[in-house]
Amino acid sequence: MVPIVQLRYAYRVYPTTPQRRALARVFGCVRTVYNDAVAARRKARAEGLPFPSTAALDKQLITRAKRTPERSWLSEVSTVPLQQAQRDCHQAYRNFFDSLSGKRVGAGVGPPRFKRRSHRQTARYTRNGFRLKTNGRLYVAKVGDLKVAWSRELAASPSSVTIMKTPAGKYFASFVVCVDDGAERLEPLAVPDAETAIDLGLKSFAVLRGGKTIDNPRFFARLERKLRKAQRELSRKTKGSNNYGKVRIKVAKIHERTRNLREDWLNKQVKALVGENQALYAEDLCVKGLSRGRAAKSVHDAAWGRFLSKLESKAVRAGRTFVKVDRFFPSTRLCSGCGALTGPAGLAQLNVREWVCGCGAVHDRDANAEANIRLEGRRLAQAAT
Repeated sequence: MVPIVQLRYAYRVYPTTPQRRALARVFGCVRTVYNDAVAARRKARAEGLPFPSTAALDKQLITRAKRTPERSWLSEVSTVPLQQAQRDCHQAYRNFFDSLSGKRVGAGVGPPRFKRRSHRQTARYTRNGFRLKTNGRLYVAKVGDLKVAWSRELAASPSSVTIMKTPAGKYFASFVVCVDDGAERLEPLAVPDAETAIDLGLKSFAVLRGGKTIDNPRFFARLERKLRKAQRELSRKTKGSNNYGKVRIKVAKIHERTRNLREDWLNKQVKALVGENQALYAEDLCVKGLSRGRAAKSVHDAAWGRFLSKLESKAVRAGRTFVKVDRFFPSTRLCSGCGALTGPAGLAQLNVREWVCGCGAVHDRDANAEANIRLEGRRLAQAAT
């Protein structure tokens, strides 16, 4: 049986003015149903009662609520995104409890919180609620035919679509498609030693094999002054006023531009690394811990965690070897020539960029770390086969 993976394809959509009003109703109804579900579960927990099931909440918060004067406007939108909001709330609580019990791998997950109008708005539709038309439009139930900017073709027929509105006021459609696991597999490279380690840093974003470096673009730092000015302007406006809303969108657009520039740059770097190397080795950094120190802003701006996540996913789908070296491996202190632990250690010697080992080898701090990570990664890859 061929393994199947799920991928997301996001496209910009351009709704008309009536369609924006219809989507605003959908987002409001989805947000209300989700918040009602969170409130119902919080109430049950406070009273020591069993959590209500999703089926019971469907009847209480959707079917019966539509017949009440307070929630009669829920009938103006499709039932599909309302039911999916219930499923999302149920999954969020399941993730929370699995995190508490240790069943969920990774960082801890908190309990679901209420959705806010000023944040990103979403509405998810299954196959019953949308349809791709032959003229390139996306039909959404009780919204209409949305104009889509098709930047690329879908790899398969979508199983669901999520309509999103960003805080900056832009609309997107995110499709989920199921494809074969080997659909993006690349041909093996002819060069046998086409491999590199990746030593991440702040001065240079990454140091690769042979001393090659990737410059740190510092997207947030480049737009920080503009953002600070907009946030100062926002703080002087009366909350809830029209002027406050205009400046809030200005702030959101700066954040969105920073994120888009970073995502585009990360995708290009990942594609180049996967295309040029048969094996990739990286250090398993504790990004969450590093982002709490004095360089927290720079660490967040570098987005190491996002980069490593993209690199691993792309490398696995392309059939490349990807290995994470343990974060406690002394890649900086270890001499790549003789193996002695004579290199700089700790924050006190962070300014030491070059050092001389007792064996006489002169090392650049980052290039030596890359060589050690590559050797350790190769050893781990051979041990796993």
